Amino acid sequence: MGSSSQEETLNPSEEKNDGEAEALPYYDIYGPDAKAEVTFKEVPATSSVFDSALNLHDIKELVTWVIGEGHSPSWAFVKNKPLIQKVILLYLPGLDAALYMSHFHLLSSLKEHCGNPKPVLALSCVSDEIQTIDALLTCKKRKRDSESSSTKMKPQPPTEQGKLTSLKDARELPHPIIHYTLSKKQLMDNGYCFNKPGMVSTVPASDTVVHEIVALDCEMCITKEGFELTRVTLIDVEGQVLIDKFVKPTNPIIDYNTRYSGITPDMLNDVTTTLADIQEEFTRLVHRETVVVGHSLENDLSALKISHDLVIDTALLYARRDQRGGVYKMALRVLARMFLQWEIQKSKQGHDSVEDARTALELALRKIKYGPEYGVHPKIIHRKLVSVLKESGRTSTLVDDASILKRYSDESCNVISVSTDDKALSRTMKEVKNKKVNFIWTQFSGLISYLRRQSQDAEKLKCKIAEVLSLSTCDEKSARKKTKDMCPELKNVLSEIDSKIAKLYNSLPVNSMLIIATGHGDTPLVQRLRKMLSNEESTEIERESIVKALEELQAQAEVALCFACVKH
Repeated sequence: MGSSSQEETLNPSEEKNDGEAEALPYYDIYGPDAKAEVTFKEVPATSSVFDSALNLHDIKELVTWVIGEGHSPSWAFVKNKPLIQKVILLYLPGLDAALYMSHFHLLSSLKEHCGNPKPVLALSCVSDEIQTIDALLTCKKRKRDSESSSTKMKPQPPTEQGKLTSLKDARELPHPIIHYTLSKKQLMDNGYCFNKPGMVSTVPASDTVVHEIVALDCEMCITKEGFELTRVTLIDVEGQVLIDKFVKPTNPIIDYNTRYSGITPDMLNDVTTTLADIQEEFTRLVHRETVVVGHSLENDLSALKISHDLVIDTALLYARRDQRGGVYKMALRVLARMFLQWEIQKSKQGHDSVEDARTALELALRKIKYGPEYGVHPKIIHRKLVSVLKESGRTSTLVDDASILKRYSDESCNVISVSTDDKALSRTMKEVKNKKVNFIWTQFSGLISYLRRQSQDAEKLKCKIAEVLSLSTCDEKSARKKTKDMCPELKNVLSEIDSKIAKLYNSLPVNSMLIIATGHGDTPLVQRLRKMLSNEESTEIERESIVKALEELQAQAEVALCFACVKH
């Protein structure tokens, strides 16, 4: 991660004042009073929302066109483009077209400065929110670039099964190891539950961390309480076994699950090791700073009742995405055959946890050694937006949560970690005055945080479903009146966002471009209703009501917005 001390070579007027002074090199062409503008091109009156809507990649391409070497977007016209030396991309998740249209009077500054928005087709509501940010902060690699680096992406020549890749010189790695660990959002979305009764947390190392990386695999049998731990294997980065023990379940075993677990009654006959014994041994070897590798580790950590959030999950590390943003995970044996040319889990006696742990570890080590592109098809290679802009001589700053900074920054990029919208605003307002910075990313998460809280409140959930069903059965005029009378808390949230947008706009130097992307609407509510329909949680609400509300809410959430303007 870089600092703002890096020399900017494309802005010879950096010693001048902010604003119009930045345009001095272009005065002889455009004149001293020239101003840049951005306008959305008109679409035929007969076009539907879906015909004229953008996708998330279109928004990012506007950035690369204005301050990079991208292609001119077909949906926008930028007048006097060379005058624009700074682009601010504000991510505002949660504001869909329906919410904006019903409460635009609370967003007067947004409308005044940015005008009318363009509709944007969001990713699927079941997508991880990080995928939306990914679409905005990564660029598809050009084919010729992919071809030149294709050796990186192809699986490396097969090695002897069980032999592990070495990470001798960490300085030569494309990214630090922590780059591949799951974000808090990914942990939550993939079932990593750390607040269950009886969970034991790993603790910080008192001195030096004994093991920087370990790999874990557990086997479970079935009791009256569900799956319980019966074998645990932990290996170090060189594949040496640290723990490999059978465990006596707390409850009587109903099914040994031998086909998958490899556990038989004879194996557990004389076993006295308890879950508590294993937890104590595990936490002596694994500290909070230790990276734990495994395949679908949420199951292993749940069986161990261990709380640990520094995780590399190979099921997600090698997950594939479809065109709508859906994620599917491949089995460990499939990944082993595809990328390692190893054959595992072939025995009729069940899985071998040592073999599975070594396989997951090797998959992770190869990603770490060869970079995120390893194992990715060239057609879907993505590069960080800040890296692409750097190649055009542009310097970037990311202002966001630490997990986002870790994922989307590079060594040339300035990073500013913030935890609240107020801090995001104040740090961004300060950063826009930095003449050396051409691109700034920031996020206001107040609205999506509010929507998450609402989706978890049972009473408010009932009210929301009733509201949606009521609005769907009344005429348009009545619907507008009802929405204006609803939810004072939401109105406050929107008013605060509008105030922040006004302050941000007013702080910008003249001829700076502000792009606001909302990404998606109320996906937390959609995901909650989906869980209710799949019987993952009990509910008193009629299934028919949930289905009707879900249909309406999902359609709303998938029409996001894009605003764009140039400061005058």
